[in-house]
Amino acid sequence: MKFSTHKRFFELKDTLQGPLKFNPFVYNKLFLIWTILGLIGGVIAGAYWIVLEHLIELFGFIEGIYVIPLMTIGGLAAGLVIHKLGDPGEIDLIVDNIHFNKGKLDPKSNPSMILSSLLCISVGGSLGPEAPLVQVVGSTGTYIARKLGFKGEDIRSITIAGMASAFTALFGAPLGGSLFALEILDHKQVTRYYQAFMPALVASCASYLMFILITHLNLGPTWKFPSYSNPQVNDIFYAILYSLAGAALGWAFIFMVKKCKALFSLFSIQIYIKLALGGFLLGIIAYFLPLTRYFGHDQLQEILSGSFTVEFLISLLVLKLIAIAITVTSGWRGGFIIPLFFGGIVLGVIIYQLVPGQNLALISVCIMASLVACVTRTPVSIIILLGTMTGFQSLIPIMFASLTGFFLAPKTPLINAQLGMDKPGHRSS
Repeated sequence: MKFSTHKRFFELKDTLQGPLKFNPFVYNKLFLIWTILGLIGGVIAGAYWIVLEHLIELFGFIEGIYVIPLMTIGGLAAGLVIHKLGDPGEIDLIVDNIHFNKGKLDPKSNPSMILSSLLCISVGGSLGPEAPLVQVVGSTGTYIARKLGFKGEDIRSITIAGMASAFTALFGAPLGGSLFALEILDHKQVTRYYQAFMPALVASCASYLMFILITHLNLGPTWKFPSYSNPQVNDIFYAILYSLAGAALGWAFIFMVKKCKALFSLFSIQIYIKLALGGFLLGIIAYFLPLTRYFGHDQLQEILSGSFTVEFLISLLVLKLIAIAITVTSGWRGGFIIPLFFGGIVLGVIIYQLVPGQNLALISVCIMASLVACVTRTPVSIIILLGTMTGFQSLIPIMFASLTGFFLAPKTPLINAQLGMDKPGHRSS
């Protein structure tokens, strides 16, 4: 770092750490830091999203039998990036570092994470961009906190704020994204890092504003759901019934992930061969059922507005879950929250067709809430996220569905690091 740059940085550090006596408000320097982090997170998320959209548009033209070599080569290329630049880790490592590494995420892994995830997602992997951006923006928070001389819980809080701003940019829900960043760290005690909530909320609001300005997306719901009006008390009981189907789907997904992980562990091969093999399998699935390709953000709306037979939807649901499980366990980079939302919508439409006269929006949103709460152990934040993303008019049914899915979740979580302080060992970056 040049001397002049180094000097300006220390001057900024002293300004932020020094008292701002002229400020009569509750927050001063810390509010400024959280806001700046959120703005940076929004820029990173917006730039990532724009690049990803262009890459998807580029590779999306490749269809039919050609999708098999495309996804195989895409997996191989992503694997070579990881092999050369280093393994950026997965969500387990992020959660472990928050718990055991003083809340520090290593920014050195960001080039590998950005490049590999862009390749994996753009060629058609069944994972979304939320997990890569959480690593990138969260580690940016760590870098800023350490450069400004923060220590201990302050570093952890600013790192979590960066994670929250990444979730918020993609989910479009500042409050839900903030809660999700806290809740996914420890499913038993959401308030373990309660001091990070205000930094997370401030950073999330700033990130959301910047992301919207960059991407030109609207402020409304992410997806256009069928209308739901005149809620009745009976809807609560229906919500619980629908959530049983969502929880069952969650168990099925966790089972598939564990079986695929055990299968891939049988082969002692280089990471790029493993990703290429995963891409080959994903390409075959996408060839026979193109709607299984990609992470479901746009495909979800197609399912809601389209006309499909029950037989087709069942095949789509099974193959999509298998595709997500293969993507997760073969080393492809990305997040599975939005793909699981897609799976919940498919199951909701199936039930809607099998049981006429029910409300499609109520069925779908309850299954989505139960499914994701069962898999990720985030029952509180999912209520806010789904209410915002779907425009669903009443949060009460979502609450009952989310809590049902959470309490029916398997004892051992899919994200093992969520066991937190109960875990006998830990990894560090």
